[in-house]
Amino acid sequence: MSKEYVLKDTDFLVSQTDDKGKILFANDDFCKIAGYTIDELVGKPHSIVRHSDMPKAAFKDLWDTVNSGKIWTGYVKNATKSGGFYWVFATVFPNIACDSGTCGFLSCRRKPSADEIAAAETLYKTMN
Repeated sequence: MSKEYVLKDTDFLVSQTDDKGKILFANDDFCKIAGYTIDELVGKPHSIVRHSDMPKAAFKDLWDTVNSGKIWTGYVKNATKSGGFYWVFATVFPNIACDSGTCGFLSCRRKPSADEIAAAETLYKTMN
């Protein structure tokens, strides 16, 4: 059984990606909780922290939403480098840091409540 890292109330994970989801920036909380150094994250796909329990349909909804220029919010179970996991409530903003016509995304994540995690787990079991 993998070990859960429970976020503190003050943890606030931030990452910025390019339009393909490649990490351009990660703050200290994200690095610490995911278990990676900044150098290990920059240039890698954000899916480096994707947990296998997350349904593909949840990420399809995320990408469809942000690619249409809207803000996406939802609960995400992420994997740590050491094989553990952590839950976040994520807000993903589209079209951040546009440069030469190429835009990316900004993701801000905080601690979800136990009830929110339970509801997300129940929902995700119904998705494929």
